[in-house]
Amino acid sequence: MAFSFTEEQEQFRDVLARFLRDKSPTTEIRKLMETDSGYDGDVWRQVCTDMGLAGIHLPEESGGAGYGPVELGIVMEEQGRALLCGPYLSSAVLAGLAIGAVASGEEQAARLVGIADGSVVATLAVTENQGLWHAADITTQAVPVDGGYQLTGRKSFVSDGQNADIIYIVAENGAGLSLFAVDADADGLAVEGLEGVDATRRIAHLTFTNCAAELVGAEGAFDLEAVFDQVLIAFAHEQLGGAQAMLDSALEYAKLRVQFGRVIGSFQALKHRFADLHVELELAKAAVYQAAQALEDGDDVRAYASMAKATASDIFLFAAKECIQFHGGIGFTWENDTHLWFKRAKSSEVFLGSPADHRERMLQAMGV
Repeated sequence: MAFSFTEEQEQFRDVLARFLRDKSPTTEIRKLMETDSGYDGDVWRQVCTDMGLAGIHLPEESGGAGYGPVELGIVMEEQGRALLCGPYLSSAVLAGLAIGAVASGEEQAARLVGIADGSVVATLAVTENQGLWHAADITTQAVPVDGGYQLTGRKSFVSDGQNADIIYIVAENGAGLSLFAVDADADGLAVEGLEGVDATRRIAHLTFTNCAAELVGAEGAFDLEAVFDQVLIAFAHEQLGGAQAMLDSALEYAKLRVQFGRVIGSFQALKHRFADLHVELELAKAAVYQAAQALEDGDDVRAYASMAKATASDIFLFAAKECIQFHGGIGFTWENDTHLWFKRAKSSEVFLGSPADHRERMLQAMGV
């Protein structure tokens, strides 16, 4: 499959990259890492309202821009490169895609408009003790009570679980997997913040004890695998952006650092390593971009999505490790910014499933 970005998409990327470089310098990232929410509310408002990024992939009738997975991928890639601190993955991607998969008409518009303009921060709670998006692992139960539902169960590793105004929960209710909405201040909901490897991203455990919930869409209508495929492709783009940031950082340092009277970038051995890293990154980009285009075209993307996640996870961690090595001893220090992306790479490697998990899933989708 031949793939290339249009001129408009490239212009959009350039504008977005300049905006994120201005709003997400590493000095600001370090400050936000120490705060409770982990992000700047004013910058988040600009992301959503001034730039319209939270609704880039959402329908126009729901306050979005009506674009598709390719444009969403560009946004995720540039955010990964800039390491933007904010609930974009949780609210716009996870919750937004989940709502779009089951809700329609007025319900969809009512739930998505707040996500698109940033007035509502949402998240999606799927995983439980195993941290996997497997239907068999979902034990949280929804029971009909007085015309509504009550949830009982526990969700683990919920992205921005402590920041969300509304939490969307995938639960079993006898008819199959369904999507439910719970307000953050609902009785019976307990939120436990977790300290993760990546301090730029907040995660939490959520416990539901007879917690009042509202059904979204129809009972048994939540297609876990289809939503998972969309999320994987978007997330793989974020990892590509992080890998590109690591390659750029290493190249910049190699042009400045002098050893034996020469910049280290002139040494043949390092040139070979840079070439290998560049080739691996381009291969990963090909896999991820192909997955996004296949999703745009309406193809079966199960194999593409898992291939994208596996290759993007590998290249991000590889690029982060190489960047540390290129920086030498200083690359291991707190003062050097490389560790910010390295920790994101390490946490992203297992988030939504490890590369090994997704290679197995890819082979199963291919009938192997």
